[in-house]
Amino acid sequence: MRPGPRLRYRTMMHGPAPAPSPASPGPTAAELADAVRQLKRGTALVVGDAMLDRYVYGRVERISPEGPVPVLAVDREVALPGGAGNVVRDLTALGAAVAFVSVVGDDQAGSDLTGLIGGQPGVEPWLLVQGGRATTTKTRFVAAGQHLLRADHEQVAPIHPRLADRLVRIAADAVAATAVMVLSDYRKGVLAGDVPARLIAAARAAGRKVVVDPKGGGPRGQAPGQDWARYAGADLIVPDCAELAEATGLPTGTEEEIALAATTLRDAHGFGAVMVVRGEQGVTLVAEDGIRHLPSDVAEVIDPAGAADAVVAVAAAGIAAGLPMPVVARLGALAAGIVMGKTGIAVAREDEFLEMLTPGRLAGYKLVSRSQAAERVERWRRAGARIGFLAGGAAAADAELLAQARGWCDRLVIGVADTDPGAEALAELSAVDLVTRFGAETPLDLIRLLRPDVLVQDPHHAPETVAGGELLQEWGGTICRPRQEADRAD
Repeated sequence: MRPGPRLRYRTMMHGPAPAPSPASPGPTAAELADAVRQLKRGTALVVGDAMLDRYVYGRVERISPEGPVPVLAVDREVALPGGAGNVVRDLTALGAAVAFVSVVGDDQAGSDLTGLIGGQPGVEPWLLVQGGRATTTKTRFVAAGQHLLRADHEQVAPIHPRLADRLVRIAADAVAATAVMVLSDYRKGVLAGDVPARLIAAARAAGRKVVVDPKGGGPRGQAPGQDWARYAGADLIVPDCAELAEATGLPTGTEEEIALAATTLRDAHGFGAVMVVRGEQGVTLVAEDGIRHLPSDVAEVIDPAGAADAVVAVAAAGIAAGLPMPVVARLGALAAGIVMGKTGIAVAREDEFLEMLTPGRLAGYKLVSRSQAAERVERWRRAGARIGFLAGGAAAADAELLAQARGWCDRLVIGVADTDPGAEALAELSAVDLVTRFGAETPLDLIRLLRPDVLVQDPHHAPETVAGGELLQEWGGTICRPRQEADRAD
């Protein structure tokens, strides 16, 4: 008989580097709700690549006789501002006042986009027109909630130098009337070359903060991260994991790797902070006062499109309103969750934030039966998530214990006894992804069902007494022992 994988024990005496900030209670739901209401006080200048997003919805009932492709019977069409225009749309949904500076082509799409932007309440548009340039248009064909095809019309060459000079002059004048400047760079030519550096200098001269929303795909032949120097000195930059990996040449598969890559990026270009958008897992904030991993609290991911724009908009509105950066990041993570729970490129509104912050909402989603837990864990595992398991009732609510446990996995499941009255309270904690009951004296059957990658040990028990330790040998799992006060004192 072949021996099973060797069981690995990890004792985190010093923790990974860089380490997350010490655990703290964080803002309460009531404090976050008050912060949400303050977002409408913000004023922002958005400069970047405007696009037109078209959606063609219909039904597929047959295959074309001309080729093996579906025939879409069109029911309706919708046009929305996209790219930097979607950031404007997100800001107005929060109630913020916005000035928008961009460039469109002298075509029908540019005319349509100008009308859509100008029709939004609280927006002052400065849409410059470049003759002979095509307005970036993305047309999505959708049936039964599924995207069949996306067709793009675009021109990504830098805008004309004289037009770039005019754009910078207009933005330099407009930034004085707003509290924060947002650079939304979709690499379609508006923010090419030294335009970002000139805009950041103008914001600095006016005493305004700068938030940068970068997109991947820098010029060919450049070393990773070289093109990101164009944003040097920004107060906040908001990449996703893929963009962060491109910028640094470092892996971004785990929280530890993301924290290290974001720290590297921040130090390389003098950014005030880096907020990494991690999809349904939330955001990671790396700032001068430490590292924070903040969950999105998404109930179910329906469509991830537009989540990063929502995070950028909330960050800009929060900074403009004078909110602390940890609060801004927490609201950004919640915004991502709201948007991902909708179909299409959606926005997050004040009432939806307040609903998410209602006590008991998370317990209704996170506290599930064992069979539901197994289904959800398997879905997370197929998506590449590392699953952690911690058995315990009220003791599992210790903030430091949860902070350490959450750092060893992508998804943290808590198992509680059937008679434990604290299951609902555990499900409300942001560090906890799922709570289920093991319905027996020990959680062995539940561990066997879920097959976690990480088993978090009770710090008061010896490693050899861990319930389920032998089971982990079957699939090469890891036992992690949280630090105790005595460990940290040493």
